[in-house]
Formats: sequence, C-alpha cells, structure tokens
Amino acid sequence: MSHLEVVPKTNLKRYLFLVVVVSVIIRLAASIFLGNSIESLPGIDDQRSYHMLALRVLGGHGFTVPENWWPMTRAGEPTAHWSYLYTLYLIAVYGVFGVTPLIARIIQVLIGGILWPLFTYRIARKVLGDEQGHASEWVPLIAATWSALYIYFVYYSGALLTETFYVVSVLWTFDLALGIVSSASKAPSQKKETVQWLLLGLAIGIAVLLRQLFLTFVPFLFIWMGWAMRMPRAERTARPIGSVVRGALLACLVVAVLIAPWTLLNYQNFHKFVLLNTNAGFAFFWSNHPIYGTHFVGILPNEQYAALVPEPLRSLDEASLSSALFQLSLRQILDDPLRYILLSLSRFQTYFTFWPLPESGLLSNITRVASFGLALPFMLYGLALSLQHWRKWLLLHVFIVVYSAIHLLSWALVRYRLPMDALLLIFAAYGLAHLADRLRRSLQRTHFRVNSTLS
Repeated sequence: MSHLEVVPKTNLKRYLFLVVVVSVIIRLAASIFLGNSIESLPGIDDQRSYHMLALRVLGGHGFTVPENWWPMTRAGEPTAHWSYLYTLYLIAVYGVFGVTPLIARIIQVLIGGILWPLFTYRIARKVLGDEQGHASEWVPLIAATWSALYIYFVYYSGALLTETFYVVSVLWTFDLALGIVSSASKAPSQKKETVQWLLLGLAIGIAVLLRQLFLTFVPFLFIWMGWAMRMPRAERTARPIGSVVRGALLACLVVAVLIAPWTLLNYQNFHKFVLLNTNAGFAFFWSNHPIYGTHFVGILPNEQYAALVPEPLRSLDEASLSSALFQLSLRQILDDPLRYILLSLSRFQTYFTFWPLPESGLLSNITRVASFGLALPFMLYGLALSLQHWRKWLLLHVFIVVYSAIHLLSWALVRYRLPMDALLLIFAAYGLAHLADRLRRSLQRTHFRVNSTLS
C-alpha cells in the first residue's frame, strides 16, 4: 500500500484505551508529587489565590481577600480577578472532602487525563475525515498519545488552576463544532440539531467562565461554522443561513445564561457593569507598560507590578482600577504606536520559546525542550502539509492565528499557549505520520532493490 495501514477498529479501541490509561497514571503521579500543600512553583503560583478564595467562601466571607492581595485588592474587599467557576469547583471539593487539595488534584487529573486525549483523538478524526495516505487512522492515535505524554500538560494537570478544565472545554467546543458541521450532510432532526447547539453553548460557556479571553474567539468560530455549513460539498448541499444563525443564537443564549449570575454579582459588589472578570485591564496595562520599551519581559517581581500603578488610581476598587488601567494603557499606546508594535513583535520570543534559558531552573528547561521544543518541528511540518487541504484544517488554522494574536498583543506566557499546543499536536501527529510513511516506503524500495540485485 502507498499509505500507512488502516488500524482495525478493535485494535484502535485497545490502543486508545491504553493511551487514556497512561494519561491518567502519569497525571496521578504529577498530582501526588504536588501533594496536599499549596506552594508557589514556576508557572502555577495562581493556585494560592484559588485556594484562598475557596476558603474565604467556605468561611462565609464571599469572594473577598483576607489581606492585601494580587493584583491590588485590599483586605476584605471583593474580587472578580479569578475564575468564579474554578473557585466553585474547589469549594465543592473542600466542602465534601474537607480542605484537601490533593483530592481536588486527583479528581481534576482523572477528568483531564481521560477527556483530553479522547477529545484530541475525536477532533483529529473529524478534521481528517476520509483522507487517505499518511492521514490514516494512525494520526488521531498519535495525536492522542502525544497529548497524554506532553510534559507541559502533565505538569499543569495537577495544579489547582483553570488550565486543565479550560483546555478540555476548548477541545470539547471544537469537537462539537466540527460535529455539527459534519452532521449537516446527514440532515439531522430538528431536536437533535437543537441539542447539538445547546451543548456547543454549554462548552463555550464553560470555557468562558474558566478564561473569559475565549469570548474573543467565539465570533470567529461561528463565522467558520456558517462558512463551512454554507459551502456545498459533493455529499451535501449548502445549509440555509437561517438555520446557522438560529443555532448560533441558541448557543449564545446558553453562554449568556451561564455568565449572567456573575455579572449580577459583580454589579452588587462593584456597583458597575463587569461582565465576568476584572483581570483584562490589569493584564493589558502591565503587559504594555512603557517600562518595557520595545522588549517584553514575561515575569517581573510582584512588587514591581504594583509600583507601576499611578498613585492617584490606587484608591479605586478592583473593577474601577481595571477599567482605568485599560484606558490609561490605550492612551499610552496611541501616544507611541510604533513602540507598541515593536513590543508586540518582541513577545514572539516569550510566547514561542523552546530552548533552555539561563534564568530558568533545570526542571523548567527540560520541560520546555522535551515538550514544545521536541514537537515544534513536527508541528511546523504538519502545518505546511495541512495547507494542501486547508478547508479541512481551516478552523484549527484560524484558532492558532487568532489566539496567538490575542496574546502577542497583550500578555504572552507559555501557560497561555497550552490550548494552542493541544491543537498543534494534531498537526505534529500529521507531520510525524507523513514522515514515517515516507521512511517506510523508502525502506520498502531499498529492500526491493536489494532483493532484485540478489536474485
């Protein structure tokens, strides 16, 4: 055959089951390593804040801080800086099992360890469709395996942060969106189609509640779905635009219902409209401050961030301060747009770092090189190959471009790249499978020539 052998379904399920088992085991090991204490470790310091907030709510103090807290919230005052949904998760675990972070870690890695590789596998299958050659049944399996072993994912899986649930919800969103588009050719019943759009709204809503930044991608998602469902294919006719709009509105309604309670809570706490979280203004101000000049630095000492806030603004509550800092940052950018452009370009290095850094510890350097550094060549090769069938891959292409642009224009850190890495590993699997297929065929030709010579 001129392509990789198609894996029998029975073997495929067996391999996928083993991948999920391995994914869970190594994540359980990571959660046990992190243990029952809440410590400040590289990249996961925010778990201290989530732990604190859960204890405050359980203690009857609501979403407030016990002492002056990051970013600049005063003791006893309300905060909306952190994900309400993830805090509720910790509240639920602590409320049932007592204040035991290890149990919260274990539940989290069980969910993430199972769903993360499964959704990766499903997305890869739906993107590839019936494509033959190197894009055979092996590609989804390779992608799922890579996601199970990717060291960055393992490291963050047990941390009490939004990352695991957020990436899983993003992958679920892609899985549902691709499923809705592909099922359009089968003319599903109105009831089934309604359920699909409702589930899509739920997945988007969960992702937004975990990281409100995802809202910026949602319009692009719906635009792609409208385009994909309107494009005629050999196996289907174009769907009426009205059905696409109705579905999108239904999904948006679910998202609005999920967000509304927190908007109302914010209005009660801050006496002003705050859609969900207050972190956008702080992030935008600090990531684009003139102190950087034209060279972004990913992490500064915590006290330095507070020092950058102008004195007249420090008496404001968290929501008002976030809004004021965002407006101040916009004025600074408009005063010197060239600096902002150069500063944004400098974030490429921070966002896509794959090499060891002298200021990083040994564990951080090993993790960086053995995960993103190892996968990057295959990601790039797979991306290049995917351009030949760009219509199939377009949703993933759009996400990578939009998500990268958002962070390059604001705050770029490796941790914020994880959802993109999750999808890039599908491209990496695509590239690896293609190279393996070329190597196999080359060895077959060599073997044939040797046998011909000997005979």
